[in-house]
Amino acid sequence: MEAADPNNVLGPYADVPVTLEAQLDRRNFSIRQLMEIEPGSVLRMNRNLGEHIEILVDGTLIGFGEVIVSDNSVGVRVTKWHTSIR
Repeated sequence: MEAADPNNVLGPYADVPVTLEAQLDRRNFSIRQLMEIEPGSVLRMNRNLGEHIEILVDGTLIGFGEVIVSDNSVGVRVTKWHTSIR
């Protein structure tokens, strides 16, 4: 499926900035636990390798992806996008 041209669909709104967030996990910590964190500490998450992470735009769920390593950088490969999660 070919992506729609944003200039035709959104007109002058196509360049409005939004915040895209790839959310790996959330954890609750006590103040004591936070005070024990130091450089080199490993913050373990509740996700397993291969699990989908959420992709949000301005706080709204818009897709899912998986964490990848590409050219020594961490990225997210999109696996489901807004048209397939509605």
